Amino acid sequence: MPSFTVVPTTAKMPIAAMMKGPGPAKYGLPSCLGHPGHDIRKSKSPAFSFGRRLKTSTSSDSPGPAYMFPARMTRQGGDGAPAYSLHSRPKMPKPLATPAPGHYRPERRRKSASGYSFGMRTKTFTHDSTPSPSAYTIPSYVGSGARSSAPAYSMTGRSKIGSFHEDLRRTPGPGSYKTIVPSVYKYKSPTYSMNGRNYLPNDATKKPGPGTYTPENVIVNRDIAPKFSFGMRHSEYMALMPACRE
Repeated sequence: MPSFTVVPTTAKMPIAAMMKGPGPAKYGLPSCLGHPGHDIRKSKSPAFSFGRRLKTSTSSDSPGPAYMFPARMTRQGGDGAPAYSLHSRPKMPKPLATPAPGHYRPERRRKSASGYSFGMRTKTFTHDSTPSPSAYTIPSYVGSGARSSAPAYSMTGRSKIGSFHEDLRRTPGPGSYKTIVPSVYKYKSPTYSMNGRNYLPNDATKKPGPGTYTPENVIVNRDIAPKFSFGMRHSEYMALMPACRE
């Protein structure tokens, strides 16, 4: 099988697709705003600027609104009405030394009732062998073990033999008899029961809901505006035919 060798070649003559020029943003046109650097091909409109702030004079020959007469001054002088003011609180010459109610101790008067307190525990108290009141055992006077007691009675259990409710004949109770249903020997009324829920036969297929339909996309009965989209990106080396350009 013959073998082939691919040798890369370069174009001898440059083509237009290989020439890439600068974009529109590369060119810097002179501005049409402001005075410096203005485009000489365009006419200039008059420009105005703010003036600088003048220095305010510190000296004034007029007293201004601050120069006012007192409200109580008339052309004949003061109105003469009495005026009062609040003075400061004068200091007390000496603070009061009157005792408060809590300083009195009426319980500490000289003549008082006799008072008693608990004395201290003596050292011989721990060696005292006197029995306590609970150490004595007095014989009981209640019950059979007492020295002289009254007759005592007790309640015995209820015995079924010989009692008033003893069943000597073994008579059965009312619950021992089996009653017959009245419908056996009498007229039987109609009886009803609840049947299961029945559903009507219908189509089990799934139907679309109202939100599934899009009537705004229907264009059969009305005109639609033209729609445009971006074209496909072609190769830089593709030559457009005259018919395609039109």
